[in-house]
Amino acid sequence: MNRTALAIATAGAVLVLAACATGVDAPSTAADPTSTGGQGATATTTPERMEATMKIQLTLDGATHPATLNDSPAARDFFDQLPLELTLRDFASSEKISDLPNRLSTAQAPEGTTAKAGDLTYYAPWGNLAIFYHDAPHAPGLVSLGRLDSGLADLARNSGPFPVRIEEAG
Repeated sequence: MNRTALAIATAGAVLVLAACATGVDAPSTAADPTSTGGQGATATTTPERMEATMKIQLTLDGATHPATLNDSPAARDFFDQLPLELTLRDFASSEKISDLPNRLSTAQAPEGTTAKAGDLTYYAPWGNLAIFYHDAPHAPGLVSLGRLDSGLADLARNSGPFPVRIEEAG
């Protein structure tokens, strides 16, 4: 096959895949995707929006640390549960975890992710929040919610179970 035909075939395949990706979404229990999710959300309300972020804050040991949630069904579900009073505990010497009161949507989520220090994630198989203070390998069922903007050292320093309040920034 000559290069021109190969280039046309490749472009056609990309267009077909792109068309499939913009098809009907899987059912979701998440909030309306055109919603701004409250005052802490920054988004346009058009379907064409590329990205929205939701600003939250975590309070632990009397200090408040900002975080930013991504614009995913899981992150919107998490934002809708705020404010939360949770007890974080260490897991695998790399993350702090806590059960959530309700499961989050995994619609549109990849099958897993690789966590970096500072990532706020949802571990779907257990239904828990996981905030990483060390990088971790790819984990099936791990869904990115956003990132801790500061306070990673404070989070890592706590060794035993400790309380945290998570709420909309403001």
